[in-house]
Amino acid sequence: MTVSEEKFTRQRLLEVQTLTPTLFTLRTTRDTGFRFTAGQFARLGVRKPSGSIVWRAYSMVSAPHDEFLDFFSIVVPDGEFTSELSRLKPGDELLVDKQAFGFLTLDRFIDGRDLWLLGTGTGIAPFLSILQDFEVWQRFERIILVYSARTASELAYQDLIRELPQRDYLEGLGSKLTYLPVVTREQMPGALHGRVTTLIENGELERAADLQLEPEHSRIMLCGNPQMIEDTRTILKARDLNLSLTRRPGQVAVENYW
Repeated sequence: MTVSEEKFTRQRLLEVQTLTPTLFTLRTTRDTGFRFTAGQFARLGVRKPSGSIVWRAYSMVSAPHDEFLDFFSIVVPDGEFTSELSRLKPGDELLVDKQAFGFLTLDRFIDGRDLWLLGTGTGIAPFLSILQDFEVWQRFERIILVYSARTASELAYQDLIRELPQRDYLEGLGSKLTYLPVVTREQMPGALHGRVTTLIENGELERAADLQLEPEHSRIMLCGNPQMIEDTRTILKARDLNLSLTRRPGQVAVENYW
């Protein structure tokens, strides 16, 4: 075994589901020694026909206690990694780094009453992992999941989101969750329409949640489109909602890995 091989494990694809021409989900086996905290990501590797390995970071959708790993991916046109990944079939090999990474985890916040999870596109992935972990239901009184996509067909994991609050281990805590889907390029019954930044600025997001974004009680996680994250951080900062750092606890945590 070479030094590089010692840093990853070889896993097997169990399931691949195509949602749209540009979005798909995948499930792999999980090495018994692989550990992660809900909200973290792993580096996945695929071998090109040349034999070289291409690596990209993907947040786990699955829970830390699951025996498998779930991921959510977009197909980047002519992308070196996703072009290879999207061609894989169940039974094919996928490499998974032995170490998990990332700081979009609940320990970013030392306090807080209300947790806002704002995700766009595949940025919903870490929040689904967090919501499958019991800690979040214990710590917060209200959990607001905001999931923005361009079209209704791009809203993935809807069955999972619907059934999550009904899980037996929550013992009635599921009522803490408010789910707010957002669609930007078409009208969808039951969904908000417009960019997340616009919905915050005009107050529509808070009205839909029946909850205020406020420094004392709100803790906010952002994941997804880098421009959305930058713009949303600017809007939140103007309302005294600041990035949470090791040296200075705050109200906002972000993940941006592309």
